[in-house]
Amino acid sequence: MKIKKLLVANRGEIAVRVLRACRELGIATVAVFSEADREALHVQMADEAYPIGPAPATESYLVVDRLVQTARRAGADAVHPGYGFLSENPSFAEACAAAGLTFVGPPAAAMRRMGSKTAARQLARELGVPMVPGALEAVASDVEAARVAREIGYPVMLKAAMGGGGKGMRLVSREDDLTEALRAARAEAGAAFGDAAVYLERAVAEPRHVEIQILADAHDNVIHLGERECSIQRRHQKLIEECPSPLVDASLRARMGEAACRLARAAGYVNAGTVEFLVDAERNFYFLEMNTRLQVEHPVTEMVTGVDLVHEQLRIAAGAKLALTQSDVTWRGWAIECRINAEDPFAGWLPSPGTLTGLRAPSGPWVRDDSGAYEGYTVPRWYDTLISKLIVWGADREAACDRMARALAEYRVVGVRTTIPVLARVVAHPDFRAGRLSTGFLERVLPALRANESRVLPIALIAAVLAEYERGRHEAAAPPADTAPSAWRAAGIRGWSRP
Repeated sequence: MKIKKLLVANRGEIAVRVLRACRELGIATVAVFSEADREALHVQMADEAYPIGPAPATESYLVVDRLVQTARRAGADAVHPGYGFLSENPSFAEACAAAGLTFVGPPAAAMRRMGSKTAARQLARELGVPMVPGALEAVASDVEAARVAREIGYPVMLKAAMGGGGKGMRLVSREDDLTEALRAARAEAGAAFGDAAVYLERAVAEPRHVEIQILADAHDNVIHLGERECSIQRRHQKLIEECPSPLVDASLRARMGEAACRLARAAGYVNAGTVEFLVDAERNFYFLEMNTRLQVEHPVTEMVTGVDLVHEQLRIAAGAKLALTQSDVTWRGWAIECRINAEDPFAGWLPSPGTLTGLRAPSGPWVRDDSGAYEGYTVPRWYDTLISKLIVWGADREAACDRMARALAEYRVVGVRTTIPVLARVVAHPDFRAGRLSTGFLERVLPALRANESRVLPIALIAAVLAEYERGRHEAAAPPADTAPSAWRAAGIRGWSRP
C-alpha cells in the first residue's frame, strides 16, 4: 500500500514537520485551519488547505466528523494527527478507519489500552514492569481518594486518567489539601481531555523523567531508539529535553528499552510511541504512562540515531516492515531541545500571545529550528503557546550545551515575551552542566522566578486584557471564512490548492 495524499489534522510546528516529511516522500498534502489560523505557516505550505471552523479547538480541530469529511472531500487516503488535539483519541482513529482512511498512529484498541493511564498501569503490573505505588483505577469519590492517599502515604500525585502535557496533575502534601486539589485536577482534566477521571500515586521525591522511544510495525517487530531526559519542567510541562540522558548507562537503557518494548507488544501497539518512566537517585525506574503518538521532543532522538521518525510513521502506516532491527540502532553524540514558548516566565508563565514584529532564528552547524511561526505571524490566544523547538547536536554533552547556549543567544523574538531568558539561564547553570537534574530543578535552582510572580502579575494581567481588546478589534475586521488568506492570493494559488 502507498499513501498518496495525506491530511494533517493539526496546526503549528508539528503540522509543518509532517508536511515536510510528506514532501520528501512524494505524498500530496492537505492542511486544515481554524479562523484563527488563516495565515498560519502550515496553511501556506500544504498543497491544499480547508477551513474547518471557528478559532476554539472544540469547534474546529477537535470536531471529528468535520475532519473526516474534509479528508474525504479533499481525496486524501490518510490522516496524520500530529500531537495534542485528537492524536490520542481512539474514536478519531476509528472514524478514520470507517471512512477508509489510513490513520498514521496506533490501532484504536491499543490506544485505549495504553492511552488510559489506569489501564496502562494494570498492564504494566501484569507484565511485572516496576510501578510507583498507587491506584490502578480512577477514584470515584473524594472519600475513596482520601482512603487511597492514606494507604500509599503522603505526598501523593493526582493525575488525569487520560491525556498528558501536565494537565490534571496536582501534588498534594497533606490530607487537608486533597479535596480542593481533586476539584482543580478534575476540572482541568475534563476541560483538556473531555474526561474528568483522576487517579492517585505516591509522589517520588526529586525524580528524573526519562522516556523511551519505540517503533512497532504490524508484523510484530518492536524496537526502541533509546531514551530522552525530560526532567526540566514547569508545572509538569517539559521545557528542555535531551538524548541521551546523563543518568542512563548502557545497562539501564537496555532494561528500560526491553520493558518499553514488552509493554508495546502486549498492547498490540503499532507505529511510533513513547513509554515514560520516573527514575530515582538509585537508578530504579518506574512505569509512568505511555504516549500513544509522536512526542514534541522527538527531534533529539532523530539527531542522535539518524532515524526520521515521521518517515517511519508513514512507512509503518502504509504497511511496511521496520527497516531497522534493534541491533541496527546506534547512538552518536548528544542532542538538546529547548521549547520556545510565548510565555512570560517572570509572571507565572502567563501566555503572551501577539504579533511577532521581529523574528530571527539561530542557524549554523548542527542547529535545527522546528517552527510554525514567521515574522509578522500572530501567536493566537486559543492554542498552545509553542513558537518553535530549538534543537542542537554536539559530539558530546558539553559541546551540545555550548552550542545551545550560543543558539539561544542568537534567537531574537520581538512582540511577545518568551521562555528564552529562562532557558538560557538553565543551560548555563552549573547543576545543568553537571547533569544534576530532576523534575524539581526550576524550583531548586531558580527560586527567583516564583518570587517575581507576585511582583509583575498585575502588570501582566493588564497587558493581557489590553492584548485581548486589540485582538478583538482585529478579529472583528477579519475576512469571512470563505475567502483565501492573502499569502495564498499573493502566490497565485487558486481554490485552496496548488495549480
